[in-house]
Formats: sequence, structure tokens, C-alpha cells
Amino acid sequence: MEAGGEARAGLGLFSRFRSALGARGLQDISGDGGVRKQVLRPGTGQPVPPAATVAVKYSGYLEHMEKPFCTNCTKKLPRLMKLGKDITLGGLEIGVLTMKKGEVARFIFSPSYAYGQQGCLPLIPPDATVLFEVELIDFLDSADSDTFFALTAEQQDTFPLQKVLKVAGMEREFGNYLFRKQYFEGAKDRYKRAYSILGRNPSTEAEQCQIDASKLLVLLNLSITYLKLESPARALMYGEKALEIDERNVKALFRCGQACLCMTEYEKARDFLIRAQHIEPFNHDINNELKKLASYYKDYLDKEKEMCCRMLAALNSSS
Repeated sequence: MEAGGEARAGLGLFSRFRSALGARGLQDISGDGGVRKQVLRPGTGQPVPPAATVAVKYSGYLEHMEKPFCTNCTKKLPRLMKLGKDITLGGLEIGVLTMKKGEVARFIFSPSYAYGQQGCLPLIPPDATVLFEVELIDFLDSADSDTFFALTAEQQDTFPLQKVLKVAGMEREFGNYLFRKQYFEGAKDRYKRAYSILGRNPSTEAEQCQIDASKLLVLLNLSITYLKLESPARALMYGEKALEIDERNVKALFRCGQACLCMTEYEKARDFLIRAQHIEPFNHDINNELKKLASYYKDYLDKEKEMCCRMLAALNSSS
């Protein structure tokens, strides 16, 4: 964790904070001294809202121990955690709610905000004060999404369209976060969840346009995600669904061309990519893909020619 080199000293860091509980730089954020905070690196934007879903890196320390008793800093992708559900340490939830995106902070939790009088033997002794170092990587305000998916199917059908679109957008944001972290299976599931709620029948043409716009974004995301998952047939399927909404969508044409190229369907790949090139003739990615296609197709024809020559040679020798 960035700005956390000192934390790895463990014993020295914790002892200094124990002696500094009432000193400058430590803010009492619980009002009773039970949760104290020092900002190591400021974040940006708004603090985490209640009921948000957060991605945090953390390490917890006990006094007289050099190494953290718990940490997730060794993981490439921190697990998304829902406030009020997945974070069970009271002090940690209070602390996270004061943080902004990108912030790194240290917290000292008294026993009543940590593991209580009983502790958590054999690891955590009774009445233990603990120190946590936390980095808030990202958060998503998932309250509306959680509310929607807690409803029955019948109740969901009566949900106002604008709220449905907001929920679909939130699920797509979840997918985008997971995609950026290269967790493509999780991203695919979130995109599918978003797409599943966009099938309602609109009452006006304006509503249909709004639904189609939201669907298009999700379908494009599904197409590229399946390419990353090395499932080109599904990537093509979702790309073609996107083209049903917007037949001139360059991203959809490009994804379909990529998928066909992966499946060695060279004629189809060329058709999609040429259509994309006609719309954006100077698009670097499209032109590079066409060059790749030409190279692959030449290799394919050379191999076909070589195979035919071998077959003819075999026939001639047998006769």
C-alpha cells in the first residue's frame, strides 16, 4: 500500500501511535475517542456515502507484533465490500465513511470499536486496541441498485423507468470497475445483470430511445468482455445485438470484426471492418486490424495452397 512503508515496521509504528493518542494529527471521528484517524494522503471528491460498496486495501496491527494480523494488500484485486454487510468491524466502517477516493489513512480503534472485551482468540487478545492502515481505492453508491434487486419481479416491473436506467448504469459501473482490474468473469456477470433489467416494454418512443441507449452501452461492454474471455462467438452475438440498435456503431462493427477474425471467419471479419473503416477511415485501431486480417488471410491461403499441393502429389504418386 502506498505511503505504508512505515506500517511494515509494525511495532515501532504502533507504539508511536499509542503514545500519540491525544496528540495533534489524530482526529477523534467517533466523538468518544474510540476511533481516531490520521490522513496520510488526501483523497478527492465526496466522502463515501452510507450503504456504498467499497474497494479498500487494509492492514491491521496489534501492539507488540511486527506483522499485520490481517491484510488484503497481497491481493491484486480487493474484493468489493458492501457497507453494513461485509465490513464487520465497527471502527473500520466508521473510518471508511470519512474517506474520499484515493485517500490513505491510519485509524486506531479502541476495543469497543474493534474486537471487544472477548477479543478473537487465539489471534486477538481480550481488550485489544488495534491500528488499521486503509487505502480507499474506489467506491460505488449502490443503494438504488440494492433496493431494486431486493424487490420481486412484479415489483421491479412497476419501478419507474428513470430508476431502472440508473440501476442499469450502476451495474455497468460495477462491471467497468471489474473490467479495469481485469476480472473479466465478474465484469461479465455485472453487465449481464444490467442487460437483464432493460427488457421492459416502453410506453413511448422517447422511452424506447432511452432504453436502447442504455442497452447499447451494455452490449458493447459484453462484446469486448467476451473477447477478453476468449469466447469470440458470444462476443459476435452481443456485437450483432448492438448493431440491431445502431447499424453504424463503429465499436460494434469493430468488435464483430475482431470476433470473426478470432474464429478465422476472414470474409465476415473483412466485411465488418470495412464497414467500420468507411465510417471512420482514419481510425488507427480499425486500420491495424485490417492489416492483421490481411496477414492472417495470406498465411491461411498459403497453407491451403500447400495442403492442395501435397494432396495432388500424393494422388500422382499413387497412380
